[in-house]
Amino acid sequence: MKSLSFPLTIPTVLKPAVTLFLVTTFLVACASNPTGGANFVLMSENAEIEKGRELHEEMLQQNPIYQDGELQAYVDRIGKKMAAVSHRPELDYVFTIIDSPDINAFALPGGYVYINRGLMTYLNSEAQLAAVLGHEIGHITARHAVRQQTASRTANAASIALIFATGVDMRETTSLISGALISGYGREMELEADSLGAEYLFNAGYDPNAMVEVIEVLKNHEDFTKRTSNRTAVAYHGLFASHPRNDTRLKEVVGKAGTLSEQQSGSEDPSLFRDQMTGLIIGPSPQNAAGGDQRNRYYQNLFNYTLIFPEGWARQETTTTVTGTSMDQASHIRVEGRRLQQAKEARLYIREDLGIPDLRQSEPLSQFGLAGFTGINPANNERIAVLYYGPRAFVISGKASEEFPDDTLMESIRSFRPIARNETLFANPVQITYIQADGRVTYADLARQSRLPEHQEDMLRLLNGDYPFGEPDEGEWIKIAN
Repeated sequence: MKSLSFPLTIPTVLKPAVTLFLVTTFLVACASNPTGGANFVLMSENAEIEKGRELHEEMLQQNPIYQDGELQAYVDRIGKKMAAVSHRPELDYVFTIIDSPDINAFALPGGYVYINRGLMTYLNSEAQLAAVLGHEIGHITARHAVRQQTASRTANAASIALIFATGVDMRETTSLISGALISGYGREMELEADSLGAEYLFNAGYDPNAMVEVIEVLKNHEDFTKRTSNRTAVAYHGLFASHPRNDTRLKEVVGKAGTLSEQQSGSEDPSLFRDQMTGLIIGPSPQNAAGGDQRNRYYQNLFNYTLIFPEGWARQETTTTVTGTSMDQASHIRVEGRRLQQAKEARLYIREDLGIPDLRQSEPLSQFGLAGFTGINPANNERIAVLYYGPRAFVISGKASEEFPDDTLMESIRSFRPIARNETLFANPVQITYIQADGRVTYADLARQSRLPEHQEDMLRLLNGDYPFGEPDEGEWIKIAN
């Protein structure tokens, strides 16, 4: 039996109402873009800011933050310097370093900007860092996330309206609208963010050409990844097939920003950037080595042990001790390594060597091949534990609080274990340091001394912006990986 089909139409009397509805909707939703012109959007600025705040909270829960307060303050200062000269300086911008080796940076609506430490390791000047932050600020000022969300939502809504108005098949109309609104946004939005970022660089006193330098670094890394592995590089910025130096449209949008005079471009202090980047971790990080629920894992290389402190606790170290303390100072956990003088049970060690004759809630410990004993010291109501590892007794004392009860202390104590062989890089991570080239040293020379796990010579070139064939110039400050 053949199916019946007929064109979907509406009575002529209803068509003016549909037209009026479409026109009214367009006028309500067509909002001025802070960077110039008008855009069709379905979200107010207040809603945009609120959505960004919600997503930021989720982001912090799902991604570890790089624990370097001085570097974070530096990034925040550069970011706010760029935001102040943007089209939306009134937003409350928040800049965050994500503890990830991936090369990435991204922005959320309302003023939230993130940069992975993995991307930061490849930057070689404050201007390049400002370029990355400026590019992401450009996404925010141009309301790219809101415009994409509007495009996605209106693809279906506009399809339905046009079906009633014209009688076109729904699947065909959806395809047409979606293609027109969404497909071209990738490259165009990235170029717009490049243009805005370059403008902000110029306004803040940085060389706008730093935008091209950053994209060149990204392109070099993409080419390196394709050449040295079977996997495709994770492309930040929607990288182009051609090299950035040959990309006419990129050079055009960046060139619009202007050219700084020699006096204007001399304000940047290269030594400050080097000081901030020194110590930045390359590759795996001990902070998030054990997964998202164990980000505050501590590694002690001298005694070869590791344990997990509660999330957010600060740490202080000496040669033989480490102390973790809660933000409100109400709770702490202290670990001390002591050489064993004679073999005895851990229970007796607590009684005889630590002078604690009686314990409450006492119990033996057995974990990761280690034996020990623990209980509550009635003299001060603190948790005390002793674990034997090799020739040493590790004494762990902890003070509980309402926010961090005794169960939380026991979780940390039970996480104490030897460092595994495959955790070498986590326990002693590779970090950036700088040397000044003497005119004779080559990347091949430096590669032989590098702690980078593979492709050392190429990686050093990438880290210093000299890929694929460059060599250090005499007097040039270059990164090495120690």
